[in-house]
Amino acid sequence: NQALHRLGAREAGRHFVAITDPGSSLAATAARLGFRKIFLGDPDIGGRYSALSHFGLVPAALAGVDIVQLLSSASRMARREGLDPEDGGAWLGTVLGEAVQAGRDKLTLILAHAIRPFGAWAEQLLAESTGKEGTGIVPVDREVVLAPQAYGADRLFVHLALSGDDTGAAEVESLIAHGHPVVTIRIVDPYALGGECFRWEMATAVAGHFLKINPFDQPNVEAAKKRARAMVEAYRREGRLSVPAPSFVEAGIAVDTEMEGQTLQAVLRGFLESAAAAEAPQGGRSYVAIQAYVQPTAQTDAALQALRTRIQEQYRLATTVGFGPRFLHSTGQLHKGDGGHGWFIQITSEAPEDAPIPDEAGRDTSSLSFQTLKTAQALGDGQALKDAGRRVLRVHLRGPDVLAGLRRLREVLPGEALR
Repeated sequence: NQALHRLGAREAGRHFVAITDPGSSLAATAARLGFRKIFLGDPDIGGRYSALSHFGLVPAALAGVDIVQLLSSASRMARREGLDPEDGGAWLGTVLGEAVQAGRDKLTLILAHAIRPFGAWAEQLLAESTGKEGTGIVPVDREVVLAPQAYGADRLFVHLALSGDDTGAAEVESLIAHGHPVVTIRIVDPYALGGECFRWEMATAVAGHFLKINPFDQPNVEAAKKRARAMVEAYRREGRLSVPAPSFVEAGIAVDTEMEGQTLQAVLRGFLESAAAAEAPQGGRSYVAIQAYVQPTAQTDAALQALRTRIQEQYRLATTVGFGPRFLHSTGQLHKGDGGHGWFIQITSEAPEDAPIPDEAGRDTSSLSFQTLKTAQALGDGQALKDAGRRVLRVHLRGPDVLAGLRRLREVLPGEALR
């Protein structure tokens, strides 16, 4: 809208491109406003499988990536698929599928530092593709690698190593020496990630065969959307969101829980102790998912990582962290579709600033703000999790100091480290 106001309708569109599916509302808006270019994707390619399509390649090219080199890597990997059965995606998918059947459903990624963002893509690919019909692979990205004795028999480790980068090498050697299963994939440079995109997409499809599920649908994603849409419509009618009253408030942290106890320490410790003691409904060990509806910054990320590490150390549970609402389209399918392994800590906060969402591009009228939408998405997902029989602990950080609230959550947990 600012571009339209400053440049005018005839000029503003030339400053934008759209990457979308044919027939989408974005395609219509882009055509109406004269966008510089409209890249139409193949509607038969699901979002999480689209890294090597317009959706991944156009942003990569704009960022300066040599996409010819990237696609050449993918092409080489595709050709190897039929030549070396012990090196391609089918082989990796077989390992992943058999690992789940053996109870090792927590796929823990150990990535070279320079290619660490690859983990966020692999996380969505695996979780959204396999987490359904009471089964699934739980991708664990960016977790601190602890001593081998800190892990149970629910882990499979994958080390993606990059030439010249020894990140995680010593830890991986220790894990192998103690009998933990580790798959090591070595790549020569970051452009080899083109091949890895093909390998992991192929592997995910093959793993789906072993799990007896369709890796190309996402039946549970709509549940949270439906709940959020209902809350937004109620907000537009009534002018407010229906936020449940907290069970108690302590030091600016509002807690909504079904756990016994009236202190943050008692409730959070009790929740995690129950998770550690519980057998998941379909067998196997539980995991803890931290769902953070807070502003993503280096500081909040570090505080969330410290919290997950404390949980990991003290309760020996696999942990995941996702910023909301992003994770709704990455791990959200797994959270509601797997065998009930997840225990969920939903963290919400006040927005440091808010902005209205225009009802239509180019118009100033707005019936909804970003913070209201984000709150509706959090509440909708929390209810969808409960509807699916999941355990949810919601904490709302009141006031502007979100970091203090995150530190408080970590401080009330026991602090003796296993390392």
